[in-house]
Amino acid sequence: MSRMMQLVLAALMSTAVLVGCQAESGSGSTEAQQQEQQEEVPVKVTISQENGENIVAEKELKVEAGKTLMEILKDNFEEVEEKDGFVTKIEGIEAKEGEQKAWFFTINGENATVGANEYEVEADDTFQFDFHKWE
Repeated sequence: MSRMMQLVLAALMSTAVLVGCQAESGSGSTEAQQQEQQEEVPVKVTISQENGENIVAEKELKVEAGKTLMEILKDNFEEVEEKDGFVTKIEGIEAKEGEQKAWFFTINGENATVGANEYEVEADDTFQFDFHKWE
């Protein structure tokens, strides 16, 4: 084989190795992103009535980071319904026609400023949903 052929062959092999390494490192970052998205984090959800007087359910859960609070509710509690992003029913509890009651919730002890369908859960979040009269 001529010297020129050897150089061309060496260059092609080097290129193939570099492309292979680049593809491998690219797939590694995708795997890392998928692992990060699938990471489970602890959260606590309390469902109550009348400003916490009656505890309906209380669960400490391990959930996928990045899921919305609404998804967590629907995955872990019975009869969860929503309308336009607002929770209207949890565990079968909902306002009767003409009744001025609704579901209110806190995130880490603070009144929620976004809907449950917008909030992405984070590690050690605590949520309390309470069904009571409007004030």
